[in-house]
Amino acid sequence: MLLTGNAHKFNLDDINTDYIISGKYKFKTLDMKELAKHVMEDLDPEFYSKINEGDFIVAGNNFGCGSSREQAPLAIKNAGISAVIAKSFARIFYRNAINTGLPVVECDTDKIEAGDRLEVDLKKGVVRNITKNIEIKTNPLPSVMIKILNDGGLAAHFRKYGGFNLE
Repeated sequence: MLLTGNAHKFNLDDINTDYIISGKYKFKTLDMKELAKHVMEDLDPEFYSKINEGDFIVAGNNFGCGSSREQAPLAIKNAGISAVIAKSFARIFYRNAINTGLPVVECDTDKIEAGDRLEVDLKKGVVRNITKNIEIKTNPLPSVMIKILNDGGLAAHFRKYGGFNLE
């Protein structure tokens, strides 16, 4: 999987799921396209109007801490964000992201600035900052996780294969 887009950087650690999608919205509707319009708005009220299909959210440590609701990664994905790149993720958010088909990449984000053009190779484990002409190493995702992401998430993967397909 090769992803390309612009970085939208939040210079923060501990961005919780309520910052990703405020509780005032996630209990009013299950329409992910509607929730997507409010992604990250508590940190940047204009965020949704700034993003283009394929862009990235870039952050610090412990991204996605807080509640375990799947609305957070689903709303990010439905906003058109191709992946979240952070120094680390809360475990439940990381798992929910993969389960819903949203790629997550753990790496040093210090050399990524807002607006940088990025290319992410999930299979090779490389984030290329095209703007700065540098490569940032990350751990490649296991092939089964890439397969789950390509299938659109865990539920879609199970529908397609009738269970886990590890080949």
